Amino acid sequence: MRLLDVVNLTVSFVQHEGVVQAVRGMTLHLDAGESLGIVGESGSGKSVTCMAALRLLREPPAKIAADRLDLGGVDVLAARGRDLAALRGRVAAMIFQDPMTAFDPSFTIGHQIVETIQAHRATAKAQARAEAEALLRRVEIKNAGGVLDAYPHQLSGGMLQRAMIAMALSCQPQVLFADEPTTALDVTIQAQILQLIKELQAEMGMGLIMVTHDLGVVAETVDRVLVMYGGRAMEQGPVQKIFDAPLHPYTQALLASIPGRVAGRQRLVEIAGASPNPANPPKGCPFHPRCAVAEARCGVEAPAFQTVTAGRDAACWRLQ
Repeated sequence: MRLLDVVNLTVSFVQHEGVVQAVRGMTLHLDAGESLGIVGESGSGKSVTCMAALRLLREPPAKIAADRLDLGGVDVLAARGRDLAALRGRVAAMIFQDPMTAFDPSFTIGHQIVETIQAHRATAKAQARAEAEALLRRVEIKNAGGVLDAYPHQLSGGMLQRAMIAMALSCQPQVLFADEPTTALDVTIQAQILQLIKELQAEMGMGLIMVTHDLGVVAETVDRVLVMYGGRAMEQGPVQKIFDAPLHPYTQALLASIPGRVAGRQRLVEIAGASPNPANPPKGCPFHPRCAVAEARCGVEAPAFQTVTAGRDAACWRLQ
């Protein structure tokens, strides 16, 4: 069953200085029970793509357009008012990057989770609180009752992230967007959170989209990888095949820059240059100014994102 179907998504922001093109012609899909990792450098459009799928961007200044943007069988671009509100929570939910800013500091954790449950289901407050406490225990918070009555500033980063996961799962969504859920956490807590997300996905049968810049995270967490750069999709395929035989020069450069991939002492490999300015993106392939194997036409026309081999898609002139 297809849970998310995005075709030719564009997201731009109108500012005084001009139009910022955050996402340009993005195409992706997600099936039930599948996990997809979206990777790329900061500013590549990963988070904006996910927020556009849920229509969480303020319009204006954001402008969202797509040939198709279906989430759980709902046309997201056509949804309005209550239909759009029902989509967020029941059909899809999101774990945000920074739980400290995602929670309202004026209300307790319990109040916010209970409010989420009651907003989507006709549930008595006492029952909703009992469900919230059970959810906190499910995400391995031992003092669940005490955490319900705590304010966000009273919890550690790891506890807040677990509470954020509990709130995202409170309405049993079909799709879970996890936007860099371990960025602000130490390594030990990162591993625990990633394992918890994998277990919950398997238990609830959700589709999962994991947004990260850490290739180590996607190697351990997802089935399929989508590589983004400059607001565009560069490559897509099964995680093992992406790591074993990357097709796009950008993916190859990302993998080469991972420390310790090859045994022995080595100089760290970096990708020369800087990410493109979304307010003034380069013509052609967005990666061509930094690409070691770019050809003349790479700077003139952007290659299409198309199937190269079974289950593998990429956008590179050299592959055609």
